[in-house]
Amino acid sequence: MEAAIDIVVRSTEIDVNGHVNNAKYLEYLEWGREEWYEKAGLHYGVFLEMGIQTVTVNININYRRECRQGDKLTIRTAPARAGRTSYALKQEIVDEAGELRADALVTSVTMDVAARTSRGIPPQLRRLFPAAPETGAQA
Repeated sequence: MEAAIDIVVRSTEIDVNGHVNNAKYLEYLEWGREEWYEKAGLHYGVFLEMGIQTVTVNININYRRECRQGDKLTIRTAPARAGRTSYALKQEIVDEAGELRADALVTSVTMDVAARTSRGIPPQLRRLFPAAPETGAQA
């Protein structure tokens, strides 16, 4: 499942170099992830009912091309991989022409709300990720 949101770069997001400040890209990506969770029916309240929270533990971002005030951008978010307690979402920021402005791999961990420790990914979230490829090994 992929989610996408459209935004327009505002003047308050521009730094002294005349383009979007690098930290704003992280905010754009966060908006994209929230849209993905909403589209999946897994908003914050649903996770709390399951007794979990998600915590971002790593973001690898590539800044491909600058974004400037007035640019119309789309933030796309899709599942990349899932482990036992962690999962990664692939995100892209593209312009109106479809040109890649930035891309990222964002890793999160599911955490038990009460114990404050990692916890297995619940089935409601795991079902959104592609199955791991077969290795030919027997369990």
